[in-house]
Amino acid sequence: MTFIAPSRFFSFLLAGLMACLIAAPPARAAFETRAGAAYVLDLTTDSTLLVKNADTPLPPASMSKLMTLNMLFEALRDGRVRLDTRFSVSSRAKAMGGSTMFLTEADRPTVEDLIKGIIVQSGNDACVAVAEGLAGTEDAFSRLMNERAAALGMTNSTFANASGWPDPNHRMSMKDLATLASRLITEFPEYYDYFALKEFGYDGRAPQNRFNRNPLLSLDIGADGLKTGHTQEAGYGLVGSAIQGNRRIVFVLTGLSSPTERAEEAERIVNWAFRQFARKTVALKGTQLAEAKVWMGASRRVGLTVAEDVEILVPALLRGEIAAEAVFQTPLRAPIKAGDELGALVFDLPGIAEKSVPLIAAKDVPRGGVIPHLRTAAEALLGRAAMAVQGL
Repeated sequence: MTFIAPSRFFSFLLAGLMACLIAAPPARAAFETRAGAAYVLDLTTDSTLLVKNADTPLPPASMSKLMTLNMLFEALRDGRVRLDTRFSVSSRAKAMGGSTMFLTEADRPTVEDLIKGIIVQSGNDACVAVAEGLAGTEDAFSRLMNERAAALGMTNSTFANASGWPDPNHRMSMKDLATLASRLITEFPEYYDYFALKEFGYDGRAPQNRFNRNPLLSLDIGADGLKTGHTQEAGYGLVGSAIQGNRRIVFVLTGLSSPTERAEEAERIVNWAFRQFARKTVALKGTQLAEAKVWMGASRRVGLTVAEDVEILVPALLRGEIAAEAVFQTPLRAPIKAGDELGALVFDLPGIAEKSVPLIAAKDVPRGGVIPHLRTAAEALLGRAAMAVQGL
């Protein structure tokens, strides 16, 4: 990676930005999806590949069951319940329509049963049983869901129930759903395998309803989760994830017209995400990538580097150099310690959201003695004199 030296600095007396620019690659068309809203994330490199109406709060249907599962996984992690803990089934839970586990008030399903029933059978009754088992009532559970979503940074989500049952106050954005899916993958690996289950039937009931609705699980393309959704208002949607080689993607689609269109669009997105992008190492740990002026230091400049090798996702057909910019305040004030974060290395790639990596000091720069102080004072006087002359 070759940086071109900047042509000039901003005034030494004013905080400014220094940029090191590399030739930009040619523009490239983004993926065109039939979904009404979509979001695709390369989880391995934290690179956003596709955004379409991704911050718009929309009816999530059963995809919001992922939040109910998150609450249950957190309870498992905290030791408030175990996989073999049994929950009761209320008449309210039994009366739930739509997709169910076919629970009755006489049942005492385990937490593990309910996890499988929610994931595979999309059980609305199972969601109510979990909500009542953890919070007493579904309304109380919904309030906890809202509080937790806010704490997790899901700013475009509001929950009115545990199942995704149609409600004007029940909304999620596609980006929030991707955030939630990423959390389930990274924070709860011990439970994530449940999302790849292809079938489950509680106590042998309704054998025709025992199959996972995720259309990608049987395609041998690395898909291993997460959750489908459908209501008349929302259309057909899917929160999915797939892993191929050393990369994992997370994607969210909604607003599709049929299960067939959902399956086709999901497979198209998985193939596109893996085949049109590749990982590249673009900066090595310890390599000086830029240099900044230092104010009142024993050295007049400090090199900027990265703490670890930088690996980013780039379009597979990209040839030549990669656009990047080193952004930091100048001058920097001494003392500076090696490893201090002083700025950012920002990459601008076609078809991928801007990505930044911290720039750190390559060495210590202690405060200067008498000579650096005199030199700094002289430079300041010269700077003011030059500006005074320009003002005449």
